[in-house]
Amino acid sequence: MTQYIIRRLLLIPLILLGVSLLIFGMLSFLSPAERVSLYVRDIPKNDIMMDSLIKRYGLDDPFFVQYYHWLVGHKDAVTGEIEGGMLRGELGYSRSANQNIKDLIKRRFPATVELALYSIVPLIGVGTWLGIVAAKNHNNIIDQISRLFGILGYSFPSFVFGLLMLMFFYAKHQFFPPDRLSNWAMLAVNGEEFVKYTSLVTIDALINGRFDIFLDALRHMVLPIITLSYINWALYLRIMRSSMLEAMNQDYVVTARAKGVREKDVLNKHARPNALIPIVTMSGMTIAGLLSGVTITETIFIYPGIGSAAAAASSQLDVVTVLSLVLLTGFILLIANLIVDITYAFLDPRVRLS
Repeated sequence: MTQYIIRRLLLIPLILLGVSLLIFGMLSFLSPAERVSLYVRDIPKNDIMMDSLIKRYGLDDPFFVQYYHWLVGHKDAVTGEIEGGMLRGELGYSRSANQNIKDLIKRRFPATVELALYSIVPLIGVGTWLGIVAAKNHNNIIDQISRLFGILGYSFPSFVFGLLMLMFFYAKHQFFPPDRLSNWAMLAVNGEEFVKYTSLVTIDALINGRFDIFLDALRHMVLPIITLSYINWALYLRIMRSSMLEAMNQDYVVTARAKGVREKDVLNKHARPNALIPIVTMSGMTIAGLLSGVTITETIFIYPGIGSAAAAASSQLDVVTVLSLVLLTGFILLIANLIVDITYAFLDPRVRLS
């Protein structure tokens, strides 16, 4: 298994290189003048100045020369300094956020990570548990209610459910507000006395002994978590129910029952581990999706994460920002796939990684 993990880790840079080549190839469809407008904040109207900027940034060079400069940077013809370069962490300038994309990710990504961390357990855990309960009570009233719940949840658009939650719990009852923090908490977090250790507000609040800020941050995450969880519960319920029913009819489960093994042990030690295989695949992709930013949910609840940043960039045709966030998403998906493959071997002894 160690050799397999090492090989997969060594492949990640190559895959990212291919992804970056595709992403940069998308930019090549734009003319040099259009690309100047993506990278430079204020565009001079003079054609001579435009041509000067195109020459300065090498936007009329051959494709692979531009790609090399995009990766490692290029020497400025005026100052002689190396500018840009994805490998140097220079992702460009975000017009939609009015700041460097690197700073945008540093500011927005922790918020997305925090929302993902608090959503994982209710989203995956509850959905899986509901599927197991439905399978145990196959064809009785509990199973029928679970299936109805699954159908309703799976067919409910997330933006509609989120708006209903926002309308009822905030607009009508003022329970769970949108955004990441209240105004007073935001002022406290940005104050000099509040030390940011992780940029995760809830964790930093506990470290700083500010339980009021911790509770305020949790209060703001309740509705996004409920929205993300309910829509996904239906899917996890249906898949776990089907997988569990299939596992319960396998020969090794029948044999265990014939040997007199308790039904609880048959389900927990024999059927459930193998039934979790498809859930592991889904969980990896779900977590990767959460870390990549849940665009609709973050936009509805004005949550300042990667997803809402991508939505703002898309609405303003900020191509540079969108492509950088796509590259970030590709990296997260590669890591998630690796973790899923490794988890297979622990859940099912029949799976061997070589």
